[in-house]
Amino acid sequence: MLGSGAILNETIKAQKILEEDYAVAADVWSVTSYKELYQDSVECERWNLLNPSEPQRTPYVAELLASRVGPFVAASDYVRNVPEQIRQWVPGRFVVLGTDGYGRSDAREALRHHFEVDRRFIVLATLRALADEGVVPRSLLAEAISTLGIDVNKPNPLNS
Repeated sequence: MLGSGAILNETIKAQKILEEDYAVAADVWSVTSYKELYQDSVECERWNLLNPSEPQRTPYVAELLASRVGPFVAASDYVRNVPEQIRQWVPGRFVVLGTDGYGRSDAREALRHHFEVDRRFIVLATLRALADEGVVPRSLLAEAISTLGIDVNKPNPLNS
């Protein structure tokens, strides 16, 4: 799991829930700058293009995640396009949670719930990705939705 900004703490809390309640182990990576990871990756690609006779460089993010087995879930208090910048260098299924939608003014907890980037949605997104890969049974998703108290009829933050 990749956490950034204020959502890093939610990602760490999601990691605990996954381990304690669902027997799912997950690493948490703190992403301090998706922009820097993107720029490094693009620079590597450019260097590789212009230096075909030299040993090819690997972007930092690709190097870090190369030995990891995914899915990879990125949770951010930025719009989804920010973590999406590194998608092509993530070596597996990449699920992104972000704060797409209308601007709001409220307490942090309420905003995280509204934009579906709190620990509960991080857990659900991780379980969904694992179910899609056949690692956990799909029936676990309905159980998690109930246990986590997620309202499936909640309005989509993109539209509300």
